[in-house]
Amino acid sequence: MFDVYPYTMPIVQIHFLRAVGAIGAIATALLMTSASAQTLSFKDILERPDRPSPTHKLAYGEHADQYGELWLPNVAPSATAKKHPVAILIHGGCWRADLPGPELVAFLADALRQKGIAVWSITYRRVGTKADKFSPYPDTFRDVAAAAGKLNELAPKYHLDLSRLVTTGHSAGGHLAMWLAARPKLPADSVLFNAKPLAIHASVGIAALADLQYARVASAHACGIDTVDLLVNTNERGADAYRDTSLVPLLPLGIPTTLISGVYDAIVAPAHALRYRERAKAKGEAVALVTLDESGHFELIAPWTPPGRRVVEAIVAAFGTPK
Repeated sequence: MFDVYPYTMPIVQIHFLRAVGAIGAIATALLMTSASAQTLSFKDILERPDRPSPTHKLAYGEHADQYGELWLPNVAPSATAKKHPVAILIHGGCWRADLPGPELVAFLADALRQKGIAVWSITYRRVGTKADKFSPYPDTFRDVAAAAGKLNELAPKYHLDLSRLVTTGHSAGGHLAMWLAARPKLPADSVLFNAKPLAIHASVGIAALADLQYARVASAHACGIDTVDLLVNTNERGADAYRDTSLVPLLPLGIPTTLISGVYDAIVAPAHALRYRERAKAKGEAVALVTLDESGHFELIAPWTPPGRRVVEAIVAAFGTPK
């Protein structure tokens, strides 16, 4: 089923064409041109023979999916900084266990490592994970939080500077990266609430599905019609399912946020980022948008492409000037 994950939009467009006639034909032709410009699939990335390897693979829990890959720069921290800035990197895959994990963002992690940034690339239990007493809500979110908290243990040993900490992620991972940054805004009565979460200083969402209510429908063609419902347990939680899981109810986040989109992304269209920015603006928060030409969904995490290089530059820029 999910082998068609990067290729589903054209099928939707064909049905749309049949339904709306001549006017729809014009719109659909434009959309199909956009989809065809997306030249990379996740398989293209996974099948590259030169995939780099992390410095360490470290568990933060007992389940096989509760681990992170630590990518350390090949040079010692500078004499002035003395410690490495840190990026928490979170892979996408529609929050689903049957799609790729951190191997999909290995090239991005390595590109950041080469810029002198330590990368903690994490994975987590997802929709479809086989585990006793596991439920995506709240356990997927608790896993991401626990993986971030592991940095408190790793920082002294690996010379990590947690005062310079940026979260970033791709697609569903972009949502989770932004959610980590939003944890101080969680309702106090939420089971996910933590009075003293790890402080995040900026967040970069790469084709991020930040607004789950919108993503539930707008990206259902790629992720599945019931995926978001399963992730946040709308069956039992109803309207409350989004109050501590989606980013929009938590606005303003109070940290610098950048959203990066590919203009030809057929999985997470740039409209996701634009809608989020408008909702942030209504709450008094500015969000930077970067929309990249000649890019679909997966070029954004392929640093050998021009869009992928721009993503690396944007993440590096999010750290700002060292103090």
